Amino acid sequence: MDHKIRQQDLYLNAEMTPSERRAVQRRAKAGDLHRITAGVFTPLPEAEWPALLLREKTRFLAAQFPGTVVGYRTAFDGFQAKDKVFFLTSTYNRGFEYPEMTVALVKGAGPQAGDQPISGRDIYFPSLARILLENLSIDRHPLKRCVAQGDVEARLLMLCQARGEDFINRVREEARALATPLGLEREGAKLDKLISAILGTGTRGILTHPAAKAAANGQAYDGGRIERFDQLVAALRQQVFTPVPAVKLEAEGWRNFAFLESYFSNFIEGTEFEVEEARAIALEGKIVEKRPKDSHDILGVFKQILHPGWRSQVLSPTPSVIEQLQARHAEMMAARPEVDPGQFKDRMNYAGNTAFVAPGLVRGTLAEGARRLADVPPGLARALMAMFLVAEVHPFLDGNGRLARLVMNAELSAAGEARIIVPTLAREEYLDCLRVLTRDGDPDGFIRYMSKLRQWSAGFDYENLDAVVAAMKSCNAFERSRVQFKLLAPPAHTGA
Repeated sequence: MDHKIRQQDLYLNAEMTPSERRAVQRRAKAGDLHRITAGVFTPLPEAEWPALLLREKTRFLAAQFPGTVVGYRTAFDGFQAKDKVFFLTSTYNRGFEYPEMTVALVKGAGPQAGDQPISGRDIYFPSLARILLENLSIDRHPLKRCVAQGDVEARLLMLCQARGEDFINRVREEARALATPLGLEREGAKLDKLISAILGTGTRGILTHPAAKAAANGQAYDGGRIERFDQLVAALRQQVFTPVPAVKLEAEGWRNFAFLESYFSNFIEGTEFEVEEARAIALEGKIVEKRPKDSHDILGVFKQILHPGWRSQVLSPTPSVIEQLQARHAEMMAARPEVDPGQFKDRMNYAGNTAFVAPGLVRGTLAEGARRLADVPPGLARALMAMFLVAEVHPFLDGNGRLARLVMNAELSAAGEARIIVPTLAREEYLDCLRVLTRDGDPDGFIRYMSKLRQWSAGFDYENLDAVVAAMKSCNAFERSRVQFKLLAPPAHTGA
């Protein structure tokens, strides 16, 4: 009979016929299978049992506890158990221990309307309304069965922002219908008040989560982006940056530097000119007849670098950062009325697969994010935080990358430190580092690469434009392919 049983890593009596069970018993007696617990067998060594049970959790739990409903924080976390505890709603209270897994049965109602079987098995995943109600319960369980109220608020806020008020109101109605069958009338009343507060129609004082409070006060922000800002701040605070003094320049040298910073910053964003053509635009005011708006893009950034007021204006850690950025953007993009200079975006914007902050969350995310500027020291740390704040929110329809680099360099100028030029060859690596920070929350590559570019930028003599352009060309700064070229260090004779 053994040959009729499909070879697998987990054998469950609940899934087998009587003859198959007898065959498994014979294999276990022969030492070919190991008994994990009653009715559960595997050919794998004991060291692999924890990973096996987690991998096969749906089969295992459905076999061991048929008819149960995934409950409380286990359901809230999407059937995950970060601390290896699975809560299931059952007909009785009891705990079970397995290899690096605890199953806590909590007495409660069985499957209700909206609860769905998982993968067609005899175990159910609860409706969203039930998840929220259960997690607002008074929690006296020794293993903490519920998430914090603030987590429920954050989930409601996220759902409201992602799916709209109509969706949240439907969840509210479902919860009202479920509260009595579940015996959670008190929790139903509380959920109703939380939803009203988040929608701005109820008492705000009940809210505990910062993002929910901000939303109720009309300053909703993107919590995921704030988490990224906090990760960057934590990394920046651990770094010890050696100051790189600003390059000492006469008036002509400063104009040359401003031109090159503007040229490369625009090139990154797709405003591409030959360097001599762009030089005539910035230094001689010669607008290219067939490309007037692109020409003004060069001028817009160039003039803000030269202007004493803009050059060293640090971002405020208060809500006034909103007006600062609007004013800077309005001047920089004045020649492009089609992108609403100085006005925050009215639709989503993207970079590849990355969606930036939603229009309705721009003001709140900028204000909340700017508060982190006070948590990092002046100089490079604050410059990188300011740049990432603007780049990550992407508050305007166009010009965000150029604006982000302008505010970065303004922080450096205010601290008397060298500004950063991002040459064409560095574009892809610079953007890759930003993507890793945005998607994975890893700021190390971004910090290292921007530190490297600051040293590189400070290594040239900008007094003679022909000479510095030639020196940068010898370093491959104007090239595009990272496969064919490497960004070289400045020639020794051009050092400041």
